[in-house]
Amino acid sequence: MNLSEIILDADRLFIGDEIPRDYLNEKQTKAKNLHALAYPLTKGEVVDLMHYAKEKQLVVIPSGANSGLAHATEAHEGELLIDFSKMNRILDFDLDTLTLSVEPGITIGEVQKYVQERGFFYPPDPASKHSTIGGNVATNAGGMRAVKYGTTRDYVRQMEVVLISGEVLEVGSLAIKNSSGYNLKHLFIGSEGTLGLTTRIDLKIIPLPTVNQSVIAAFPSLPVACEAVISIMRDGLDITACEFFERDAIALSEKMLNTPFPSQKGQAYLLMTFDGSSQESVLAEIARLEATIKTHAPEEIVLLNEADTVTAWKLRDSILTAVVELSENEPLDLSVPTNKIATLFNYTKEVEAKSGLRFVSFGHAGDGNIHACVLRGDLSEAEWAVKRHEVLSELYQYVHDIGGLPSAEHGIGLTKKPYFDQVFDSSYRHYLKQIKLAFDPENRLNPGKLV
Repeated sequence: MNLSEIILDADRLFIGDEIPRDYLNEKQTKAKNLHALAYPLTKGEVVDLMHYAKEKQLVVIPSGANSGLAHATEAHEGELLIDFSKMNRILDFDLDTLTLSVEPGITIGEVQKYVQERGFFYPPDPASKHSTIGGNVATNAGGMRAVKYGTTRDYVRQMEVVLISGEVLEVGSLAIKNSSGYNLKHLFIGSEGTLGLTTRIDLKIIPLPTVNQSVIAAFPSLPVACEAVISIMRDGLDITACEFFERDAIALSEKMLNTPFPSQKGQAYLLMTFDGSSQESVLAEIARLEATIKTHAPEEIVLLNEADTVTAWKLRDSILTAVVELSENEPLDLSVPTNKIATLFNYTKEVEAKSGLRFVSFGHAGDGNIHACVLRGDLSEAEWAVKRHEVLSELYQYVHDIGGLPSAEHGIGLTKKPYFDQVFDSSYRHYLKQIKLAFDPENRLNPGKLV
């Protein structure tokens, strides 16, 4: 079997030197001599590609929108790249079960737009709206609404997965309850393309909230803002999103977009959203919010109008992009218990002062997810490699020691793998490897990532 017999369209198959250099640069791959790049359109083509890879004993690397931050789809030499970006159709919307069936290459932004136009809601909301649903599933992406609605894992009913052998496996069910043996669906979610390639995903959809209200609370410092978050969670407020960032972080977005943040007071902010079925219920929660955080002496609380809401969230979404424009950086994706947010933030300040590297921190305060970007600045490549490793080793160990995890939603990939191995014991890693070998005994599917 030849690749040209599997992928019939010339614009969907590139072999060897035919692979566009621009593609390789965009995908941040280190590969110099890839076997081929294929864009399948159907499950059948994916199955045939897997059979071809088995016959030729090729390593297979899946790819999508290239929005990942852990180098989980990086290729090196001689691999077959399967890019799912053209498998991007909506297959069905079943109103009886509120299930949306999609292909893996459709973006989160397209899914959200499609269901909202029909009065429904897909809650997971990662900042990168051009990321694909397949990639979201591969990393169990969360985003800003996870504090109320959960992560991608909570909205996948069932999936169709092609294994490295070419076998097709259905995991999950449209049935709500499942106590029928091991739940393989949850094994594939977050597996970063190391166990199988997803070709269809059936997503849970819910009714669209009719009222949304965003609020900014400004504080004198981020530790004070984090203490306010603990009070918010302790009091059980029905909060949809709760983002935190410092003035210097949002100032980067302000400069890049030439747009002021709706609050100019304080040195740290909580940007929050409440949603519900009525204006009265949402305003009642905001009144509870004001009473809860009053003891933390906010410098101001601002209920945002529609225009300022768009501005505030656009600025928040742009922080990472602004950091990237400022300097090469290492984007951390730390997850800790919500009562440890302030503890971890204070520790990052200690590491920042000791290391001499600049940190820009922000994230999802409501679910304990800190994005701390460590900036390279003007360090040489060699200096940056040494200093970065020292800082990351220290930070990941500290996160582990206070009950946290190395990744909340970006995955492990190649970037975090040394630190994943550092903080998890050998028994835990042994059983992860056994799972990998059960599905991919020859280690040909996205090898070297995660395990």
